[in-house]
Amino acid sequence: MSTNLTFRLAKIEDLPEIISMLADDIYGASRENASTILSKKYLQAFRKIQEDPNQELTVAEINGDIVATFQLTFIQYLNFEGTLRAQIEAVRTRSDYRGQGIGTKVLTYAINRAKEKGCSLVQLTSDKRRTEALKFYEKLGFKASHEGFKLKLD
Repeated sequence: MSTNLTFRLAKIEDLPEIISMLADDIYGASRENASTILSKKYLQAFRKIQEDPNQELTVAEINGDIVATFQLTFIQYLNFEGTLRAQIEAVRTRSDYRGQGIGTKVLTYAINRAKEKGCSLVQLTSDKRRTEALKFYEKLGFKASHEGFKLKLD
């Protein structure tokens, strides 16, 4: 199967496919709502992302079919001499396209976007239970250099 990917910013009509990919595993299924009717929360979030110049919700396509997605956030820091960082989140490859090197191409694209924007660092988080994803990120050169903490507020 061809893995000639094209990348573009997501459009509102891409949301059902993006949400479906986010929900397509045991962890995502417990927190995402992939019903055919999109909630106002997803639509509001999409609009905020779309309007924010420091956010990029990207899809990857093969022959016009969306096969992967990720969100890139550019964060201005004061520390490290005021450098810009890129945060990569919600990296997903459609289940029927996994194992074909698409994830590597997606992360390479995201890293190159960060370089284009002048970032000094790319960071990401991944659920500790996603052991295969952790191995994948380490294989790409990411280091588990910090311990992350989250506090759920709802």
